[in-house]
Amino acid sequence: MDFEKIVNPIVKDIPPSGIRKFFDLANQMEGVISLGVGEPDFATPWTIREAAIYSIEKGKTFYTANQGLLELRKEICKYQKRRFDLDYKPEQCIVTVGGSEGIDLAFRTIINPGDEVILLQPSYVAYTPGVALAGGVVRNIILTEENEFKLTPELLKEAINEKTKAILLNYPSNPTGGFMTKEDYEKLVPIFKESGIMIITDEIYAELSYEHKFCSIASFDEIKDQVILVSGFSKAYAMTGWRLGYVLANEYLVKMMKKIHQYVIMSAPTCAQYGAIEAMRHCDEEIEKMRQAYLARRNFLVKTFNEMGLKTFTPQGAFYVFPCIKSTGLTSEQFCEELLNDQLVACVPGSAFGEAGEGYIRVSYAYSLEELKAATQKIRKFLEKKGVK
Repeated sequence: MDFEKIVNPIVKDIPPSGIRKFFDLANQMEGVISLGVGEPDFATPWTIREAAIYSIEKGKTFYTANQGLLELRKEICKYQKRRFDLDYKPEQCIVTVGGSEGIDLAFRTIINPGDEVILLQPSYVAYTPGVALAGGVVRNIILTEENEFKLTPELLKEAINEKTKAILLNYPSNPTGGFMTKEDYEKLVPIFKESGIMIITDEIYAELSYEHKFCSIASFDEIKDQVILVSGFSKAYAMTGWRLGYVLANEYLVKMMKKIHQYVIMSAPTCAQYGAIEAMRHCDEEIEKMRQAYLARRNFLVKTFNEMGLKTFTPQGAFYVFPCIKSTGLTSEQFCEELLNDQLVACVPGSAFGEAGEGYIRVSYAYSLEELKAATQKIRKFLEKKGVK
C-alpha cells in the first residue's frame, strides 16, 4: 500500500517539533542536563491535587458538560476579573484540553481556506502547523531583539491586507520572553479596530510577568469582540500533565467552537476540572512563590550568559531566555547538537521557532537554580573550546 498517496499532503509537509527533537535526543543519552522543555519543575500545589483526588473518591468520574463544569467556568471569570480586570460571563467560556486545544478551536472556527493569519516570529512551534491544518496561510511578522521583540504599529500596518483574517499574539512570549505593556497595546488598538481582523491572544504565561503588570489585549472594550483569549493552568499552576485550558470570547464564537469540541473531545478531564476550581479559588499565593523563583533564575541566567559572551535580552515574562549565539559562527542547530554531544546539555535551537530564530537558542529556566548553575558551567566550557570570550 502506498501510504504516501494516502496521507494528507499538509500533514506530510509539517516538520516534527524542533523542541521534541532535542528532548528525545537528550532522553537517549545518560547524564544530560535538559533545559529544553517549558515544564515547571514544581509539583502541582497539594490543595489542587487533593481536590482532584477527592473528586475521584466521591465518584465524580463521568463526563462533564461539553463546555466544562459551570462552577469552573464561573471561577475562571472571577479569576480574570480579580487578576486582570476582564469582564466575561460563564457563557463566554469553554474549558479545553490544554491551551493548545483552545488555539486549535480558534483556528478551525474562524479560518476559511486561503485566509491569511499573521504570526509573530520567532513563534511557538505549534502555531504555523495549526494555521496550515485549518486551511489558512501564514504571514509572518519578524520581531527583533532591538525592539525587545515587541509588535510595533508600523509592522502591524504593513502586514495587514485584504486577505488577513486574524493575528495571533503571544505575550509574554515563548520563546523570547518579549512583553507588551498597556501603552504598547494602546498604539495597536486603532489599527485592530479599523481593520476588523480577529485577534487570538495566547496568554498562558500571563501570571509569569516580571517588571510590568500584565495587560490583556481583551481589556480594550472597543475591540473586545474581536478577541479570542486562550489561557490555561499548565504554567502558572504547574499543571502541565493535567491538560486543562480555556477560551474566552464572544458568546456566538464560543457556541461555534463548542461544536468542534463536542465532536472531537466531548469534555475536558473531570478530575482536572475539580482541581482547577481549587487552583483558582485558593492558589494566588502559590503562583507568586513560583513567579519569584522564576525571576531569580531569570536574573541568574541573563547575567551569566552575558558574562560568558552570549548577548542575552532580558525577558519580561514567561520562563525562557533567548541568548544570541551568532558570535560562535555556528548555526543554532549546530550549536545545540555540538553542545549536547560535547557537554551533555540540551537546549532548543532558535530555528525551531522559525527563520527569525536563527542565531539564537532557547533556554528554559523552569528548572532548579542548581541545575541551571551546573548547565551554565558546562556551556562556559563549551564556549571556551570554541574560543568565545
